[in-house]
Amino acid sequence: MEPRRDTRSDRLSSKGSPDGHSTTGRALVIEPVLRRAAARADATERTAEAKLDEAIGLARAIDLAVEQSGIVMLSALRPATYLGKGKVEEISGLVKSFDIGVVVMDCALSPVQQRNLENAWNAKVVDRTGLILEIFGRRARTREGALQVEHAHLTYQKSRLVRSWTHLERQRGGFGFLGGPGETQLEADRRMIEERLAKIESELAKVKRTRALHRESRRRVPYPIVALVGYTNAGKSTLFNRMTAATVLSADMLFATLDPTLRGVALPHGARIILSDTVGFISDLPTMLIAAFRATLEEVVEADVILHVRDVSHEEAEAQLHDVEKILRELGIDPHSDGAHKRTLIEVWNKIDRIDAVERTRLQNIVERRGEPERPVLVSAITGEGIDALLAAIESRLAAGRVLVEVELDPADGAGMSWLHRHTEVIRKSFDAEGRVAMTVRADPDRAQAVRDRFAPARH
Repeated sequence: MEPRRDTRSDRLSSKGSPDGHSTTGRALVIEPVLRRAAARADATERTAEAKLDEAIGLARAIDLAVEQSGIVMLSALRPATYLGKGKVEEISGLVKSFDIGVVVMDCALSPVQQRNLENAWNAKVVDRTGLILEIFGRRARTREGALQVEHAHLTYQKSRLVRSWTHLERQRGGFGFLGGPGETQLEADRRMIEERLAKIESELAKVKRTRALHRESRRRVPYPIVALVGYTNAGKSTLFNRMTAATVLSADMLFATLDPTLRGVALPHGARIILSDTVGFISDLPTMLIAAFRATLEEVVEADVILHVRDVSHEEAEAQLHDVEKILRELGIDPHSDGAHKRTLIEVWNKIDRIDAVERTRLQNIVERRGEPERPVLVSAITGEGIDALLAAIESRLAAGRVLVEVELDPADGAGMSWLHRHTEVIRKSFDAEGRVAMTVRADPDRAQAVRDRFAPARH
C-alpha cells in the first residue's frame, strides 16, 4: 500500500479537538482494488483515487480523523481476510505506528473477514456498508428516517452475529432439570432482532399508507410534484433552498440531507408545484438502504417531473451519472426509455460557477445540440444563475399533454377568476372594449372540460 498523509482540514464538522481532528477516533482508510477489474475499467467508472477520496469524505462525515489513507492493489480476494497476508501485516504496522482506532475498508466485508481483520489489527474495522449506515444513523431527524435507518442497520447486524463476542456462545438453560441445551445467546439475539424488524416494518407500513394518503390529497388539489435526485453532494439542498427560499441544511459534505422535505414553488405563469428534496445517492449504495428508504423514494417514483441534479464541476461527473441512473432503474425509472420517464426527467447541470469560461462554452454547446426532451439546464444554485430557465423548463415539461382553453368572464366574476388561478395555469389575460375579461388557461385534459362547462368561450 502507498499510504498518504491526509492533511486536509475537516470540512464536514466544526466539532473536534483544537488541532482540527474530531474526537470520534483516528482512522486509516483503505481502498482495495482488484488488478484485473482496474484493467477492464472504462471511462464511465471512477478511478481508484476518486473512490479513495469519496471514502475519506464518508469517514469525515462521522467525524473520524483520517490519519492515513491508501490504495491496496490485489491480485485476488482472500476468503479469510479479503487482503493477502503480507498486506494485513503491513497495515498492522501502520495501525500501531499511528495509533489507529478505526480502519475503514471501502468494500463489502463478510462477517468472518471483518472479525479476522479486527483480531489481526487490534482495531475496529468498518466496511463501506457499515460506514454509510453510521452516517445515515447520525443524519436521520424525523421518526420515519430513524425507523428506516434502524431497519437497515438491524438487517445488516443480523448477518453479523458471528462476531467475536464471547457471550454469544453461551446457552440459556432448557426447561426442567434434564431439559435440552436450551436457546443459545446467538439464537436469542437473532430472535430479538427479527421481532424488532417485524415491528419496524409494521410502523413503516403505516408511514407508507400515510404518504399514499398525502399524495392522494395533493392529486385532488392538484399540485404537481417535482422531485430532486442526484449524487450526494451534487447541490440538491442548495438548489432546493434557492428555489423555495427554505433553510434546509446544505453543506459541503456527503449525505447532508437525509429526511425528505417538501415546499411549494410558484412557476412563471402562476401555477404552483411541490418541490421535494430527497436523500442523495452514492455508488454501491447498500441494497438494504434502498429497500428501507423505498417509502421515501416513492416521492420520486410518483413525481410528475424529476430533476436529476449533477455536479458538472466534479471530475467524476460521468461516473456519478451512471451510478444515479443505476439506482433510478432499481426504483423502476428508466431515464433512457422512450416512455413517460424520458419526458419527465430533466438533467440540471449544477455548479457552473465553479468551471472556467472554456468549459462553460463547451457545456453550452452540448446543451444547444441536444433537442427536447434531453436538453439539460445549466444552473448555479449558489449564485442563482439559470434558475429562471429551470423554472421555465419545469413549466414547459408539465405543460406537455395539457390543453389550452380560451374563456371569457364578466369583470365582476372575481370568484371565477380566482378559481381559474387556483385550478389552471393562466397564460394570458386581457380586457375587451366592453370590459369583459378574456383569459387563456392551460389545464389537464380531465379538467379542461370542467373549465369549458363553467365559463363561456372567448369570442374572436
